[in-house]
Amino acid sequence: MTGRRRWSTEEILDTAATLLRTGDAESFSVRKLAAALGTDSSSLYRHFRNKTELLRAVADRILLAAMDGYRPEGDWKQRIAALAVRLREAFGEQPQLATVWGRYGSGGTGSRLVMEELLQALRTSGLPDEEVPARYHRIVILLAALISSEAGISTISPEEYEQGMEQFRVAVLGADPERFPALAHFARDVRPLGADRGAAFEEILTAQLAHIEALIP
Repeated sequence: MTGRRRWSTEEILDTAATLLRTGDAESFSVRKLAAALGTDSSSLYRHFRNKTELLRAVADRILLAAMDGYRPEGDWKQRIAALAVRLREAFGEQPQLATVWGRYGSGGTGSRLVMEELLQALRTSGLPDEEVPARYHRIVILLAALISSEAGISTISPEEYEQGMEQFRVAVLGADPERFPALAHFARDVRPLGADRGAAFEEILTAQLAHIEALIP
């Protein structure tokens, strides 16, 4: 009698990533993953203790891919900006996984590579060592929030996007000027959440780096 196939950790993560590209972390389950692999959940728990550990491992593969071939160049601000762009592009190709990273984080090699580069860049900035961890934390929170938010918008269907745009136009252009005077005043210039995300990403990151630079003795 032929035994059930043993799946490698990499094969399990490949299948999990595929499921997450077409769904989300909420609907994802170890049971669904086991069904896709043609096995039972107990066999997967030999590789991962629970769903959260599995999701963190999937997110870490995106970080590893982002760091593949990376070489630090330029000053500390250029290094952080380049790394941020790589992370944004990596998760942009697999937007469903960006929310996984934003929610669960990662403790694998990819995460350590990102942490190491950010900390090294900040350390070369001239910041006192005692300031580096706090500034690192702010940058990571900012990147995770921006990338997860952008990814969430990119995963909606054209129909959902158009429905949202219609609701935006009604909410903004139809605002009562007596109750919402500022909104009515700027209505024709206010942009919807999904507009110019790339430019907004760069501008917000640049402002954060400028804030850090102002703290350097």
